[in-house]
Amino acid sequence: MDITVIAETTGDGLHPVTAQLVGAASSIGGTSTVLCPGGVGAAEAASIAGVTKVISVKGDCFGSFDGGAWAEALNSVASGDVIMAAASPSGREIAATMAAMRGIPIVQDATALRPGISVTRPIYSGKAIETLTISTPCAITLRANAFDAAGGGGNADVSTVNRSADVAVAVREAIAKASERLDVAEADIIISGGRGMGDPANFSHLNEIADIIGAAVGASRAAVDTWDEIPHSMQVGQTGKTVTPRLYIAVGISGAIQHLAGMRTSKYIVAINKDPDAPIFGVADYGIVATWEEALPALKAELEKL
Repeated sequence: MDITVIAETTGDGLHPVTAQLVGAASSIGGTSTVLCPGGVGAAEAASIAGVTKVISVKGDCFGSFDGGAWAEALNSVASGDVIMAAASPSGREIAATMAAMRGIPIVQDATALRPGISVTRPIYSGKAIETLTISTPCAITLRANAFDAAGGGGNADVSTVNRSADVAVAVREAIAKASERLDVAEADIIISGGRGMGDPANFSHLNEIADIIGAAVGASRAAVDTWDEIPHSMQVGQTGKTVTPRLYIAVGISGAIQHLAGMRTSKYIVAINKDPDAPIFGVADYGIVATWEEALPALKAELEKL
C-alpha cells in the first residue's frame, strides 16, 4: 500500500509527529512517500526508517500558511492509496482540502490504526470512541503521540519539485510576523482567557504571565466569537486547537463542552473563575474561585519570585 505522508514541520525542521505518521503507515503495511512543504526537513525525513521517497515541494506559496494554496501544491505531486497527515490545525485543513480535490473520504483525529484500514477515533467531544473501516483511496489525520514513531537509519531518495508558477497566493507574511507568538499547539504551558476577562485589552495580563513562564496564550471560543481582536489561531477547543500541555491555566473560562474537548488531556489544569459552579472546576486539578483581577496580580508576583 502506497501512503503519502504530509510532513509536519516546526521552525526549520520536522515535528516529531512526522516520524509517528511514518510509523503508523508501516504498522498497516504501507510504504511512505513524504511530502515536505517548502522543502523544510527533507533531509531529515529521508533518514526515517520506512520512508521510500521524499519529495521536497517548493514554491512561493510556502512563505506563509495558506491551506488552499498548500493543498493545491502538494496535491499536484501526491500519489498512492492513502494521504496521511497530522491532526494539527494545518494538517487537518490540508488533508481535508486535498480529499475534497480528489473526491475521496477523510477520517480526522485517528488514535489507532489496524490493517484493513480500521480506524479508531474519539467522537462526541471525547465522550465516545468510534471504530470504523475505510476503503482506499482515502485521507486520514492522526493525533500526535498516539502512535509509535518510526526509527532512524533510513536513506530515501530526495527529489525537488517547484510549484511556484502553479499557485496563486495571497501574501500574509507581514501579518504573520507582526503577530508571531508561541503557538498553543506546540506549547508545554498554556494560559488561556475566556469572556470572563471582560475586554480583549485585558489579555495583556495573560501575555505578561506567559512571558515570565514561557507559555503560549490561548482563548476560549466565546472570547474569539465576542472580540475581533482575539484571533481564531488562539482558540482552544473542539472547533479550535486540541492541546496537551504539561500545564494549562484557564482564566475566566466557564468550561463549555467544546472547550473541554480541546484541553482536558492536559497533564495539570489550573482554573481561575469567580463562579464556584463553573464546569471548568470539574476537570481542574487545582481551582481558584476569584476574579481575574484578584488572581492574576498574585500569580504574577509569585512567578516573578521563582
